[in-house]
Amino acid sequence: MSAFLKGSHPSRSNAFATGIKALAVASASIMLLASCASTPAEDNEGDGPATSGRAADGVLTVGTVLPQTGNLAFLGPPEFAGVDLAAAEIGESDFEFDVEVIHKDSGDGDTDIATQSAGELVDAAADIVVGAASSGVSFTFVDQLIAAGVVQISPANTSPDFSEYADDGWYWRTAPSDVLQGRVLGNLMVGDGAEKIGIIYINDPYGTGLEENATIAIENAGGEVTASVPYNTGDTQFTSIVDEVLASGPDAVAVIAFAETASIIPELVNTQGFASDKVYFVDGNLSNSYEFPEGTLDGAKGTLPGNFASDEFRERLLEIDPALTDFSYSAESYDAVILAALAAAQGGSDDPTTIRDNLKSVSEGGEKCETFADCLALIGDGEDIDYDGPSGPITFDDNGDPTEAYVGIYQYGADNRYVPLNAEFGSLAE
Repeated sequence: MSAFLKGSHPSRSNAFATGIKALAVASASIMLLASCASTPAEDNEGDGPATSGRAADGVLTVGTVLPQTGNLAFLGPPEFAGVDLAAAEIGESDFEFDVEVIHKDSGDGDTDIATQSAGELVDAAADIVVGAASSGVSFTFVDQLIAAGVVQISPANTSPDFSEYADDGWYWRTAPSDVLQGRVLGNLMVGDGAEKIGIIYINDPYGTGLEENATIAIENAGGEVTASVPYNTGDTQFTSIVDEVLASGPDAVAVIAFAETASIIPELVNTQGFASDKVYFVDGNLSNSYEFPEGTLDGAKGTLPGNFASDEFRERLLEIDPALTDFSYSAESYDAVILAALAAAQGGSDDPTTIRDNLKSVSEGGEKCETFADCLALIGDGEDIDYDGPSGPITFDDNGDPTEAYVGIYQYGADNRYVPLNAEFGSLAE
């Protein structure tokens, strides 16, 4: 069926259109315009999950609330590319519904851009919304989507607070809770020989959740957190924070931050002289776009939920956006759309309630399949499926969380660009 893509991306070149056309079949209509349970969670009254007022219309409408601007804007291009690649491949298939994609900006948690975008997508009859990247941003509009009966699937929310959120089954994520990333980060630092660890973290749901779980892992591994100092979104001066952390005598420092990393690292490494190979990043700041002097990040390591993007998957993404240099959360964004479409196919309808009620089922228990076309064929044959995608196995629990996932470990070179070291596989069902 045809795939319709709406929305523009400031960082994309004209090659974007060329790439998307190369993926679509001749019958697919590609238009560039302006601009994630079989047993869903019950509501607070215990009367079962509410249904959406949104009826099937023959079009799987995918909205996105992802960062075109703000302190996570570097995550936008790979996430948009993942969504668009999935839509193009679904459009090439025998999927019985058309696919329409409407891209919107998420901005930051201290703006109302995301709430406006979510409202516009509700008005545009979106069946699912992919986003946000930031947990804090998702908290600003998740209730809008719950009230409207729209499925939300975040490719990058990792705050543990979402696991027990009263969402009536409407909220899902293809990225694992930071219970897992915190465990991997803490074990990595202690495993590298650090006994005393300092932490600088952003004071929002993402930062506090990751700091808490990293601290637990550090202490369980025999290490000590000597100082853990928060900062607030928008802060620009970090001298006192860095001074406080370094005064505690750490062997290593974890920086759990977003764009503010561009100000923290020069103070920590260049001014204070802390060894770069004793600095640890996380998914919120693992980027190849820093404009630091050569060698500033040499030896620094970082963690990022998700498996390494394969060469083949990267090539497909680059057909969508040839300018991509970062592939963070691209696979999780891709899998969010694929899972929603498979849920619609299994349920026989493109309405949000059907998608919600089939998401868990298509992620577990049936015949394993790894491509949309193969999974769709199995569904057509009456088979129960278990989709495993480029981001990993994605087996949802009753809260809409992945129960197992990979967390990649990366290391920077003298050129301030990171490369993969290895990926840790872990379970969240413990």
